[in-house]
This record gives sequence, structure tokens and C-alpha cells, in this order.
Amino acid sequence: MSYLLLTLLLLPLVGSALVFAWKNPASKYLALGLAFAQMFLTFYMLSGFDFKPTVDGVLQYEINYPWSNYIKSNLHFGIDGMSMLLLLLTNILTPLIILSSFNEKPGYKNGFYGLILLMQFGLIGVFTALDGLLFYVFWEVTLIPIWLIAGIWGQENKKIQFTTKFFVYTFVGSLFMLIGLIYVYTNSASFALTDLYNADLSTAQQTVVFWFIFFAFAVKLPIFPFHSWQPDTYTYSPTQGSMLLSGIMLKMAVYGLLRYLLPITPEPILGISGQIVLVLAIIGIVHGALIAIIQNDSKRIIAYSSLSHVGLMVAGIMASAILTMKGTVMIEGGQGALVQAFAHGINVVGLFYCADILFKRFKTRDIRKMGGLAKVAPNFAVFFMVILLGSIALPLTNGFIGEFILIKSIFGYSKLAAVIAGLTMIFSAVYLFRFYGKAMFGEGDETILSSVKDLSPVEFSVLSSLAVFVILLGFFPQPLLDMVDSSLKFIFMSMLN
Repeated sequence: MSYLLLTLLLLPLVGSALVFAWKNPASKYLALGLAFAQMFLTFYMLSGFDFKPTVDGVLQYEINYPWSNYIKSNLHFGIDGMSMLLLLLTNILTPLIILSSFNEKPGYKNGFYGLILLMQFGLIGVFTALDGLLFYVFWEVTLIPIWLIAGIWGQENKKIQFTTKFFVYTFVGSLFMLIGLIYVYTNSASFALTDLYNADLSTAQQTVVFWFIFFAFAVKLPIFPFHSWQPDTYTYSPTQGSMLLSGIMLKMAVYGLLRYLLPITPEPILGISGQIVLVLAIIGIVHGALIAIIQNDSKRIIAYSSLSHVGLMVAGIMASAILTMKGTVMIEGGQGALVQAFAHGINVVGLFYCADILFKRFKTRDIRKMGGLAKVAPNFAVFFMVILLGSIALPLTNGFIGEFILIKSIFGYSKLAAVIAGLTMIFSAVYLFRFYGKAMFGEGDETILSSVKDLSPVEFSVLSSLAVFVILLGFFPQPLLDMVDSSLKFIFMSMLN
């Protein structure tokens, strides 16, 4: 069955080449068709996936070919529950992100869609690579297309400034990770993931490696204080670039924390290093939420909201990791983070699309200059509200179970930390309801509202699809929890062994 994973990996790469070569406005339909093919293939692979919980995290659809005997690195790919969850997220969102661009005027050229498919190829590689060097290669592959998307199609007067900052931050962070992985490799048998887990490192060596690798993930997430590139990049990138960055790309770092950082460098987590990361994450929760409350730019509100939610994921992971290193295996923080990562991907893509729809109607991102849209666009008002409720973690929406588990895991480490982290649920209601109220209610400009239409077929298709996931996963979150159970047991027990 390894041919299925090989197809999943290569289809977007071949598709990207075809789309680049076909310089025709209809290339967007080819890109959309390929993205939907990826989604259907992922669901087919899910149907044959073995959910039976085991402690050793059995890999499925495995591919393993020699790459370089000299550097002891293989083309080794495979899927476990954690990988499957993030493959689902990637391949559900990619076609919706492509479809969301169909109303753009003037329309995007073939290069835009070729870059999205190339990024999808990189993301699938990141989530399935089982070799440290291979992981780094795919990590860098994802940087190139998103940098070009932001730089070519971003806001004209801001391109140079924000793309330069974005590239410098992420590329430097990646180099630190490469140095850390190479150092671990020099103390292990090969770049194979299991060999990196078993590297012979002292506590001092692990501490150095911990910070080198963590820096790359901290920038990509990002968490406080490595986040200064994020608000501008999310704000001035084209809407689809913002969706890719926030909806999928930052999940690479959540995955990296669990797959690489915790098992390779467990001992520093029990010391001051783990506590520092936990504190930074909690600061980010409050910092991002408070700044979101005072923002008037719709995309900046969502950007700082994302910073706050990511902080909660990291805090939950670190709380469970610290408790595990104290002798009690606790996977709840990892479970909550992964389920929340999936929910956040759905919700933040929806919010950025809602912000784009508002911009097209009002010709501004300033929410103070909006208003009254609910009475002329009732379908949009309903879908916007559903996605917003998922983002504030209302019970029976997709955001609730992940946030509840994360706060519970933090509570097991520190009651005070849990109380502070829990403020995210209150603050998110404040800034998101403020956003909604300003845009949808009030008098509004009758000159603008008189010419505004409700959702187009494309807008309706994208928002309704996202709203279905918000509600469906709110009622049925258990399959996602079961999916990642085996992987996380293996990872957290590897920390002790």
C-alpha cells in the first residue's frame, strides 16, 4: 500500500509542474481538480487506516528507499495517527483555499496555483518524513512558494518590507534547526527518526539542541517574543497566502514540537527550559488576545487571535511534557494541541475568508467603517457567526474540545497557569464579537449597502463547507482523539525511555 502514499506525495508536485506549464486562465480548474483528487485520496487512505491503539505507534503506508549511505539518510516516509490528522487538514483546506480565489479580479495567473500545489507537496513531505534530514528539506520547500505568493501578490506598498522580515526570520530559524539536527546526528547512528531519538546526548548537550531546534518552531508558530513577523505577513499577504500560513503552515511547528523536540531532548523539559517555554506560551496567549481587542484592521485581529490560540497549544504540550518527565505519562496536552490545531486550521481559514468578503463589500479592512451587512447578506451573517463561534470554543463547536483538554492539561501542572491560559476563551469572545458587531450590525453606509449582494456561489461553497466541519467536529470529536492516541503514547513514552 506504499504506492498510495507515494501518489499522495507526488501528485501535487507533478500537478504543480503541469499548472506552471499551462499558461491559460483555465489552469485554476486543473489546480482545483488536482487538489480535490488529493483530498479524496486522503479520505480513501483514511478508510484503510488502522485506528487500533498501540503503545508503539505503528506506521502505515510506509516507504523506505536508500538516499545516501554516506550521510546515512533514507527517503523514509510513513503515516501514523498524528500524520494522518494533519494530512487531512492540509488536503481538506487546499482545495477550499484554491476555490476561494476564483472571485478575485483580476484573476490569478497559473503561477499562483502552481505555487499553492508546490507548497502542498512540501507540507505532505513534512508530515510524513521519518528522516531528520528529509524533514528539514521539506520544511524549507514550504518556505519558497509561500514567500513568492506573499511577495508577488501581497499588498503593493508593503511587499518588500514584510516579505524580507518573514524570509529572514523563518530562514534563520530553519538554519538553527538544521544545526541542531546535524549535532544530534553526529551522536547517533543515522538521520533515521528512531536513531535521533536514541542519540547519546548529555543533559547539557540536550539543552543546547533543545533551544536550537525550538527556535525554528517558535518562529514558525509563532510564539512570544518571536512573532514580530507574523501580524504584517498575515495582514499584507493575499488572502489565500494568509490562509496557507495560518491554516496549515504553522501546524508544521506544532507537529515538529511533538515529533522531534520532545523525544530528542526530553531532559531540558524537566528543567528551566521547559518552564521558560511554558511561560512564553502563556504570555503569548494574553499578549495576542489583548492586542486583538484593540485592533481595527480585520486581518490584524485574526493574526493576533492566531498568536493567542497557538500559545495555548504550546502551553498544553509543555505542561503534559513536564508532567510526563516527572514520571506520569500525560498525553492530554498533545491530544488537545493536535485537535485544536485541526479546529484552528478550519476556523482561521474561515475567518480570513470572511475578512476578505467584508473587504470586497466595504473596500476597507477598518471595522469602524463597516456596519449593517447582516440585513442585506443574511447567509453570510449566519456562516460568519458559525465560524466565529468555533473560534471562541463554544461547546458543540470544533474549537471547544481541544481548548478544554488543553486547559485541563495545564491545570494538572499549575492551577494559576490554567486560570491565566483560560482567559483566552473570554478574550476571544470580546475581540471576535466586537469584530462581528462592528461589521454586521449598526446603521452602515446605505450607499454601500444598497449595492451589496449576499454570497456568490463560490463564497457560499467555501463558507458552507467550513461551517459543516465546525459543527460536525463539535458533535463528533472522538475520532480525532482516537486517531492521535497511539502516536502520542509512543512519543511521550519515548521521552522516559
